[in-house]
Amino acid sequence: MNRIKEILKIKGVTQKELAFKLEITEPVLSRSINGNPTLNTLQDIAKALDVRVSELIDEPDIDFINCPYCGGKIRVRKE
Repeated sequence: MNRIKEILKIKGVTQKELAFKLEITEPVLSRSINGNPTLNTLQDIAKALDVRVSELIDEPDIDFINCPYCGGKIRVRKE
């Protein structure tokens, strides 16, 4: 499962904005996000979103959340 849509939401970036940054059309980006993107596409998306490629495809750590301000990981635990 890819997490591109989730990361876009966290970062406050639209698919249209990402497509513009990647210099591709929105439908091409949408097909990549909803389909099976190539490694090169994942690398381009990761670079544009300033995340690691593994963050685009891994399940999120349940003990961490992303800071809504800086995007950094914050460890959380139930007391």
